[in-house]
Amino acid sequence: MAKINWKKERGTSMRHAMELCIRFAKDTHNLSVDQIADLMGEASHFTLYKWLESGRMPAIKIRPFEHACRCDYVTYYLACSANKLVINMPTGRKSQHKELNELSIFSHTVIAQLINFWEGKEEQDTVIQSITLLIEDLAHQRGNVAKQQQPELNLEAAE
Repeated sequence: MAKINWKKERGTSMRHAMELCIRFAKDTHNLSVDQIADLMGEASHFTLYKWLESGRMPAIKIRPFEHACRCDYVTYYLACSANKLVINMPTGRKSQHKELNELSIFSHTVIAQLINFWEGKEEQDTVIQSITLLIEDLAHQRGNVAKQQQPELNLEAAE
């Protein structure tokens, strides 16, 4: 099985977004559904299984679920389903060369997908998702450049 690029993965439905959170927690942090339910403060892991099966989770439980899974695919899906772009909060820190190289490679990939789409060789949903991700990545870099004079502290690195 190919390794998943979690930075580029997005949910296509509420249920799919919840499943991505579970898979991310399992793949990157070795957390089971039982452990996630425990971290959320749920009395029974069967409640979480019920929400996963139906794709219906109370809104008040979304942030604890994502915090336990250490990802935000559900929030991202909800925003995108309302036709909103999601951009990680820029910190103003200098981008690493690797980040910029990945952004450059991804932008060329998106342009190739766009060309292929107009030639009838690429699916519309795939191209739309790729263009949206590229716009978000560029907007994040724009925010970093704008905040460059006063960068924020990297508080998440301490975790």
